[in-house]
Amino acid sequence: MSEANERISKIVNGADVVLFMKGTPLFPQCGFSNRAISILDHCNVAFESVDVLQDMEIRQGIKSFSEWPTIPQLYVKGEFIGGSDIMMEMFEAGELQQLLDEKQVAKAD
Repeated sequence: MSEANERISKIVNGADVVLFMKGTPLFPQCGFSNRAISILDHCNVAFESVDVLQDMEIRQGIKSFSEWPTIPQLYVKGEFIGGSDIMMEMFEAGELQQLLDEKQVAKAD
């Protein structure tokens, strides 16, 4: 396993919900990352975020780690869920909230 993959694995498994995004929750740097943050905020879930713009190794590594070509990427309890389009579809269908409830992830403070 490459160093980047090891780092990503630790991040993904280090929190119940992790969002790899461009920018930060307070200052998202793309519309898709902004949408992902809005969805998670609406679900009232605690999450960690990783700004891929700050680390090119992570930015490229996350794409091969998940075998998914775009960012943002959402992980719940170590499982890759998808990007912002999948998040939106799941959110609109009530599936994302159901998944978060089933996995018993922590609520936001």
